Amino acid sequence: MQKIKKQKSHGLPLMCGLLPLLLQLPVHAQVNVQTNTVSMQQYLAAVENNSLDLQAQQELVTSARAGISIASVRPDPQLTAGIDSREMYGPNKPNTATTSIAGIAITVETANKRGARIQAAESNVRLTEAGVSAYRRQLLSDASNAFTETCRSAMSLARRDSSLNAMRDIVKMNETRFKTGDIGKQELVQSKVEADRFAMDVTSARADTINAEAQLSNFLGKSYQEIFADRKIDCSGSQDEMTADLTTLTRQALEKREDIQVARSASENAKDNIELARANRWIDPVVNLGIKNTPRVNAIQNASGTVTNSPAERSSPLSLTVTIPIPFSRMQSGELSQAQSALTQAQLQLRSTLMKAETEVRGSYLQYQAALQNIKNYKEHVLEDSDRLLQSVRTSYRKGAASMLELLNAQRNADEIYQAYLQAEATLAMARIKLQQSTAYQMK
Repeated sequence: MQKIKKQKSHGLPLMCGLLPLLLQLPVHAQVNVQTNTVSMQQYLAAVENNSLDLQAQQELVTSARAGISIASVRPDPQLTAGIDSREMYGPNKPNTATTSIAGIAITVETANKRGARIQAAESNVRLTEAGVSAYRRQLLSDASNAFTETCRSAMSLARRDSSLNAMRDIVKMNETRFKTGDIGKQELVQSKVEADRFAMDVTSARADTINAEAQLSNFLGKSYQEIFADRKIDCSGSQDEMTADLTTLTRQALEKREDIQVARSASENAKDNIELARANRWIDPVVNLGIKNTPRVNAIQNASGTVTNSPAERSSPLSLTVTIPIPFSRMQSGELSQAQSALTQAQLQLRSTLMKAETEVRGSYLQYQAALQNIKNYKEHVLEDSDRLLQSVRTSYRKGAASMLELLNAQRNADEIYQAYLQAEATLAMARIKLQQSTAYQMK
């Protein structure tokens, strides 16, 4: 009688090895791994280097930095040149000179408007950088989850494929037992039907795995194959348990979380915008400097030698005037009200973000601890007991002491427990990702 292959219930360490290296930032560091596999570090580095969405976000920083140069521009001076006086009446033309003028007008900025503009532009750069940093972390978090799900799907497929092989071995054994008269045809047919059902489960699991692998390309800006060719993802890594206490993680989150940095930068930018609005309410005088040139008028004499015009020497008077606008428009203070409202909104948003951060850290920490305990229970008790029970029923079935129904129930229960274990591994990985993201945790 052919022996049935022993099915191993304890799979490869799954997601704890994949648990995001998201927060081992930056992810540009070189990692020593096998050349035919792709680790999570390498995948996240590729996401950061190739993501089109991240590149689009980084252009916002470039634009914001250009705003500093724009803010530093001073008002352009205005040049004036032309003819101030030219006689158009024919009889008087010989008696008059054409007067030309030239001048320059300079706007004098008051209340340090240029400094206020630059300060507001610089705080806007910090705000934009914080926003891009928050987007980057979320992108890497989502990519880590996709990587984790791909590993879970691959491990699930491996388990179902193993169960299918075990069922096919039972079919081969039953064919031998049927020939020797140990079982009837009905039991043989039932085992074949069950093997076909296991095969359909494998087909569905393979489709899920292919789809999960395809999702990896969404974060890369190009296809996975284009970057990594035929290299498979590495699901066999390991990572230490996060041991920091809740108080430490909460304090770290309030100091380093990107969304909190964004809220703080928004508040600072709103304060700078108020200063700019106040400076803009000051009027700017215009200094005008000009010169007028009137050429010499020579004497004109008639036939008797009498001077018939008013001769004059060349004249070049200089003028200096100051133009000051009358600030009727400053009787309203709408721009100050808007700037103050924006500051109040930013400060309220900061308080709300701080409160939500504390709540999120606490929830993420509890979820991570629960997921960690579940994995320990699976590894220390559930998987081993399930494996032992399945092997016992298989042995009993081989000896004729257990029915096909009992064997199938044991196989399905063992598979369900193992699939639940894989999901618990994925849950632990995602809980770690969420905890790391909510606390801006940096791996050592």
